[in-house]
Amino acid sequence: MSSIQKSEADVVLVGTGIMSATLGVLLKELKPNLKIEVIERLDSPAAESSDAMNNAGTGHSAFCELNYTPEKADGSIDATKAINIVEQFEVSRQFWTYLLKKNVLKNPKTFIHSVPHMSFVWGKDNVSFLKKRFEELQKYPLFHGMEYSDNPEKIKEWAPLLMENRDANEECAATHMPYGTDMNFGDLTRQMFSHLGETDGVNITFNNQVTNLTRVGKKWNVASTDRKSGAKREISADFVFVGAGGGAILLLQKADIPESKGFGGFPVGGEWLVCRNQEIVQKHLAKVYGKASVGAPPMSVPHLDTRYIDGKQCLLFGPYAGFSTKFLKQGSYFDLIKSLEFNNIGPMLGAGLRNLDLTKYLIEQVLQSNKSRHKALRAYYPDAKEEDWTLEHAGQRVQVIKKDPSGKGILQFGTEVVASGDGSIAALLGASPGASTATSIMLKLLAKCFKDEFESDQWQAKFKEMIPSFGLSLNEHPELVSEVREKSSEALKIYPHNN
Repeated sequence: MSSIQKSEADVVLVGTGIMSATLGVLLKELKPNLKIEVIERLDSPAAESSDAMNNAGTGHSAFCELNYTPEKADGSIDATKAINIVEQFEVSRQFWTYLLKKNVLKNPKTFIHSVPHMSFVWGKDNVSFLKKRFEELQKYPLFHGMEYSDNPEKIKEWAPLLMENRDANEECAATHMPYGTDMNFGDLTRQMFSHLGETDGVNITFNNQVTNLTRVGKKWNVASTDRKSGAKREISADFVFVGAGGGAILLLQKADIPESKGFGGFPVGGEWLVCRNQEIVQKHLAKVYGKASVGAPPMSVPHLDTRYIDGKQCLLFGPYAGFSTKFLKQGSYFDLIKSLEFNNIGPMLGAGLRNLDLTKYLIEQVLQSNKSRHKALRAYYPDAKEEDWTLEHAGQRVQVIKKDPSGKGILQFGTEVVASGDGSIAALLGASPGASTATSIMLKLLAKCFKDEFESDQWQAKFKEMIPSFGLSLNEHPELVSEVREKSSEALKIYPHNN
């Protein structure tokens, strides 16, 4: 019988996505002497949700995402979520700026580009909604610089492909925000882990599958198996973070903490239409978001995007949603079945009954033909030709299902940190806009799991050094908005595009 390699660590990070990378770098900045073990089931970092092709690559800032500004029953626009998201993205930008100055990040040109964010709609009701949305957002300094137009020539100036050979009688409108960005979260994550891998006290192990999480006194025993050799390891740790994307819920269940009871997950896959024909690609510099179909999850809001992947500019349209029982792109078809437990079957069934329109939508998406996919594309780009586009797989997302106060199940979009009462273990569940808001999410995790240190003068001073707006609402400090944007734009080498 082969022996088990045993070791100890202060912190174990499970998964090498943007969340683990962000937390690992934050902890090393705050406590340089920490011993951190990183465990990844694949052979390289950022190969799942954080990989460029597996997410939208939008620097989610609510400039163009219409689902972040719902219309209330009285017809007014609720901008609460939009303000919250743009503030969180600004926090991420400030943190990346700090990391560039510290030489943690080496080259911003590989992970962030300036790409205007646009919303584009057609039809009288949608045009009315977009105008009301624009007028509401103009009240807040974080959205200053945004323009609105229902003039076809102006929209064509912003994004020519949208208007070429469009029906002249079709009423349409758009907003244009020059401060938008395209993100390659895969490269950003790899740069962070490259730094961590060269840092004293950090050990990163690839091709290792975590098989169990067991509480032993005040510590956690993290058991893992090498996927190639079969060698087994056990790490005793004070704190464990499960940042394993869609696979986080399965590992959280192994930990068996009371706080995880009732949580389930609903997997949603995705596909993109991709254009690499540079004659077309060079005519479009924007991320153009529209309105979601009835029943569609927020991650399936259609958009026509400029992307920079592997150093090359291309266009993506989608995503087209699909259903798979896998929780990870490189996961198992048994993931969904494995996640079923007595305590979450009720909430999952309840959420399913409450979201029959989502089920109907996913069935339609799975059954759609290539012809219908291109029909959806031509609603945004009327002149699109099938031969210029290829269908490619995007990543898997697992939407959170949990009990509501009444005990019934609800499908929750967004992200959620689930932590034990003593803060010794935490996991991130959910999806968009997670990557863009990773810094804020990890700061909340630190406040929950490292409470005393988080509130200490030493940590508070370090947070202010890393994130100048820390503790303040940017929306309530207009002068600070300009200051932090100017500094981060200069450091990240992203300058607003004005037509």
